[in-house]
Amino acid sequence: MSTTTLEAVTRGRVRRSRRRQAVLTAFCVAAATMVVVSLMAGRTFYPPGDVLRVVLGETVPGASFAVGELRLPRTVLALLTGVCFGMGGVTFQTMMRNPLASPDIIGISSAASAAAAFAIIVLGLGEAGVSVFAIVAALGVAVVIYVLSFKDGVAGTRLVLIGIGIAAMLHSATSYILNQAGQWDLQAATRWLNGSLNGSTWDESVPVLIALVVFGPVLLGQARGLTMLQLGDDTAAALGTRLELTRLVSIVSAVGLIAFATSATGPIAFVAFLAGPIAARLVGPGGSLLVPSGLVGALLVLVADFLGQFAFGTRFPVGVITGVLGAPYLIYLLVRSNRAGGSL
Repeated sequence: MSTTTLEAVTRGRVRRSRRRQAVLTAFCVAAATMVVVSLMAGRTFYPPGDVLRVVLGETVPGASFAVGELRLPRTVLALLTGVCFGMGGVTFQTMMRNPLASPDIIGISSAASAAAAFAIIVLGLGEAGVSVFAIVAALGVAVVIYVLSFKDGVAGTRLVLIGIGIAAMLHSATSYILNQAGQWDLQAATRWLNGSLNGSTWDESVPVLIALVVFGPVLLGQARGLTMLQLGDDTAAALGTRLELTRLVSIVSAVGLIAFATSATGPIAFVAFLAGPIAARLVGPGGSLLVPSGLVGALLVLVADFLGQFAFGTRFPVGVITGVLGAPYLIYLLVRSNRAGGSL
């Protein structure tokens, strides 16, 4: 390699590295800003000093309840679930080299929703039981999709098509269960199915935090393997990637993140679907998208929840706002794939 070529390659790497660092810094600043705004703003505005005192454990009349008991748990849960959805979604999209391979699309979120509706309406379980049902169902359906799509390896297109079919069946099951519900159970199930942060508590945040601490580092450890999978199975294997082990560990970890996040808030629509493409467009080529997508997911949930609370005449669950944002992008992808000859 000539000196000129080497210098050009080096400049390119430095430029990409600087862009990545700048974008990551911007994501962190934006997320931190939304956290502060979410804690200060509401029916009563509290200045930053009062918010800081509450966060540090001091008792501030009025603010201790509004900020410490209502806004802070909600904001922390929004932050945690956004990171989980973002990292889990981009893992599937990267591994399958397909933007449609998102838990929202391939049935994993639908499994959690159907299980939660069954637990609430048929079994009459409380929040803990509903969460357990949602987690088990998401993990179980992920295994089913993986097994059904496995034939001399897992092809992204096959997995997406099987996942879409299973998601359709689960949506039908959920609709049937809802039709059998009484008025009170229907309200509880609908609130959960829409994806909501209303009534968030610290008890809901702890399992999500544990899942992120357990599965997050595992996914980050698979970052190089996931990046290699984008080059194709043959190239990845030639570069030393253990294909099926990487896929299996990545799927289990990603589903774990998605399942625990969904069990706490319900399926917040399209966060897992949007976080990866947004991060990829802003960060640029080169490097893992796990951390950028986690930050984008957190920012999406925080912004959508704030808009749902204060931007309209009535309050909307966070999942309604993210659904409005994500649906046009899904239509765009489907139209683009159709123009490309029907290939996913």
